[in-house]
Amino acid sequence: MILAPLIVPMGAEFQVNPIHLGVIFLANLELGFLFPPVGLGLFLSSSRFNKPLPQLYNNEIPFLIILAIGVLLITYVPWMSLAFLELMGKK
Repeated sequence: MILAPLIVPMGAEFQVNPIHLGVIFLANLELGFLFPPVGLGLFLSSSRFNKPLPQLYNNEIPFLIILAIGVLLITYVPWMSLAFLELMGKK
């Protein structure tokens, strides 16, 4: 709610589709939510499953790599987030 009004005009200046910009924004937020050492998802998982944080860090690395590749694909291949709009004939 705080950053979106700052980012949307920059995206418009660089001619980034607003829907694509929103998908990029959400994908990056999810990556930050899970990224050690301060990811809130890790703290919640640690307390819920009674596991130490370093063990969760080691188990999470493959998933972070997959998510990072997904964020890169979403960011640099706009078709992935805009395909449905193109199929519906809206831009």
